[in-house]
Amino acid sequence: MGLKFLEHLLILTDDPEGTRDWFVQNLGFQNGFHPEFGFPVYWLYIGDQDVLHIGKARHSEHQNTYLKTPTDAEQDFSAAGAMGSGRIDHLCLNCDGMSEFIDRLTRNGIPFSERKAHNSQLYQLFMREPINGIKVELNFSWEEAVQMGRVPSYTDEGQNLMTHSPDSK
Repeated sequence: MGLKFLEHLLILTDDPEGTRDWFVQNLGFQNGFHPEFGFPVYWLYIGDQDVLHIGKARHSEHQNTYLKTPTDAEQDFSAAGAMGSGRIDHLCLNCDGMSEFIDRLTRNGIPFSERKAHNSQLYQLFMREPINGIKVELNFSWEEAVQMGRVPSYTDEGQNLMTHSPDSK
């Protein structure tokens, strides 16, 4: 017995359509099939795998009951807290095609920061999804960033004052 992979993440929000649209339009998820649960939900896919589920916060007692765990009576966990509540700090996606992502994010007016991950060969883009305040991390190979001439604003050594990337103001 052991962990195999992350199946999906559920976001409960006051604006499921806006949340769905942001992830589809800005990150390239595909909206797809989902079973009927008796409450509205969207399933977003990467390839053939549903990885991001989005539902309406506090939609119904049926939904709250369906999603409840045995200890939920101790605190109100009924389908979402305040924006940026900290229940989940960020969603990280492994990606390729950094040029296309940067073009899409820039075209859509999405601000992002660029970093080299500590002690790794990862180049990262960080942004915040504005509907729910969820931080999103996109990881690319360091080689892809070097080929594009990208310069991170933050590296293993700390802030990089010699940057020329979009997040260096």
